[in-house]
Amino acid sequence: MLQRKSLPLYLVAALLFGVKTYFVYRFIFDLSIENFLQEIILAINPFATAVLFFTFVVLLKPVRQIKYTKHLSLVMTLILYFNVIYYRSFTDFLTIPVLFQTNNVGDLGSSILGLIYVTDLLLFVDVAIVYYLSKRVAVNAQPQFKGMKFRAAGIAIALVMANFVLAEIERPMLFQRTFDREYLVKNIGVFNYHIYDVALHSKTKAQRVLADGSEMSDIREYVSEEVKSNQESDLEGIAEGKNVIYISAESLQSFVINKKINGKEITPFLNDLIDDSYYFENFYHQTEQGKTSDSEFVVENSLYPLGRGAVFFTHSQNEYNAVPEIIGENGYSSAVFHANNKSFWNRDVMYDSLGYDQFFGEQSYNQTPENTIGWGLNDKAFFDQSVDMLKDLEEPYYAKFITLTNHFPFELPEEDQHIDKYDSSSKTLNQYFTTVRYMDESIEQFFQKLKDEGEYEDSIIVIYGDHYGISEYHNNAMAQFLGKEITPYEHTQLQRVPFFIHIPGHEGNKVISKPSGQMDVKPTILSMLGIDSGGDIEFGTDLFTDDVDPFVVLRDGSFISEDYLYANGHCYDRESGEKLEGDQCQPLQKKAQQELDYSDQIVYGDLFRFYDFQNGTVAD
Repeated sequence: MLQRKSLPLYLVAALLFGVKTYFVYRFIFDLSIENFLQEIILAINPFATAVLFFTFVVLLKPVRQIKYTKHLSLVMTLILYFNVIYYRSFTDFLTIPVLFQTNNVGDLGSSILGLIYVTDLLLFVDVAIVYYLSKRVAVNAQPQFKGMKFRAAGIAIALVMANFVLAEIERPMLFQRTFDREYLVKNIGVFNYHIYDVALHSKTKAQRVLADGSEMSDIREYVSEEVKSNQESDLEGIAEGKNVIYISAESLQSFVINKKINGKEITPFLNDLIDDSYYFENFYHQTEQGKTSDSEFVVENSLYPLGRGAVFFTHSQNEYNAVPEIIGENGYSSAVFHANNKSFWNRDVMYDSLGYDQFFGEQSYNQTPENTIGWGLNDKAFFDQSVDMLKDLEEPYYAKFITLTNHFPFELPEEDQHIDKYDSSSKTLNQYFTTVRYMDESIEQFFQKLKDEGEYEDSIIVIYGDHYGISEYHNNAMAQFLGKEITPYEHTQLQRVPFFIHIPGHEGNKVISKPSGQMDVKPTILSMLGIDSGGDIEFGTDLFTDDVDPFVVLRDGSFISEDYLYANGHCYDRESGEKLEGDQCQPLQKKAQQELDYSDQIVYGDLFRFYDFQNGTVAD
């Protein structure tokens, strides 16, 4: 048995856990190190946190200390591992709101299995060691003197305080950078970040209670002066009375457009569609942890998604002024088609808040083993069956189709693969191109079906990528495909997704290069329908006007303007990608943060309940 002079079990557990956590930070999360101080902080914070948490053992009687130590070792390892799984998929860290999305887990299936590696067992080796030692350690070898409690607690607190002081020196006002979770984890550690996240969650919950509507005056003034266009669009009213069909293209990024694998086009139909549409080649997704649901929220409301969790879950009962509700007041019927569980992303609740008339979920489709791929009904069968239901909608209609097949882990039967897999170190990227090609074929067949059924000529068709498909976790493989290093500038450019506005029979289609984003879809489409949204509060701009400077803000605080791209604390020339010295980006950086803050105030405070959209005033 371990004797009195041996290290106490809690200290052994803390040291082992600190080593493991540092390993995860450096080699799994692959946190970037920009200077020597960051290296010191990253080396300190795993041990500071581990010693703090395990030191609570000294407050217990010796006989309970061993039990507490081994159980804590397992619980903290599971928390760390859940972050590893989440990071592999989203290059992000868990938040409290994300944990409330548990009803999504049952539908994830192979997506989660694809994120679990056999080598992950190594992350539990220290737990096994602690459990083994717990059977052999002598109870009287544990700390039991009053002085030990104070010394242990003092050392633990001193380590954590040193960590926080160094972090604040390295990045002043660190705790106001809530949008940059990687920076928080890098400086204070994943566990202290989770504690901070709990505090943030409590604070945001209180915002609705304390809101009184007075906040809307400043927001309305900002939107009127900085965002809204006063210029009439050349395409204003061009689609008045026409049906509107949205295709939310799952995980489709712009880097596949006009590219080939072994001589074959990845997206031949979409490539050809560019010549017959308005195509925005610098269009960015603006989603965060809510992914597809975030893209729906942004496109329908022209508000930013939350930095933590998904609005569809956390604020589904809020008052909104979404496109389905607005066009419903102008004689349109509305529907969503998505062959997935109605409760996934809480859609069955949120769609009511957005004003949709109907939601055709998985129960509306005939799914068989032959027409099911990955997450559910394959895209070809989905579009084919959907058109039959689309024909029954009252015209004019506003219909959104959300695809499924091009979803991580991008699995596709060999007989449906009409393009070669890519050859890189990333299985995810290799398979991605085959499912993208399948989706392209599905959209082509959908267009033909619309023509055959007489639903094409009197409609406009909008296609947009909902969010990225390939995360930073696969940067090495992406660098191989693109033939260049993935810098913060290139990473931001990879957030571009295709955006098409196709108007059958319309001439004058062209490629538009100005920066734009999902925030701009709502005002652009409403303008084309001839619907006045003058009293609305939205952070996007009609893309067919030129009197407002292009400005696209991403949820992490990055932004893209006409001249600059700001990412990861660096300012770049937008066209060349050259890193700029000086403070050229600083004014726009403040503006970007202001927009995010205003949008958050609206959502967290449910401020639209105080606003009269018809008159553009704060309601009495």
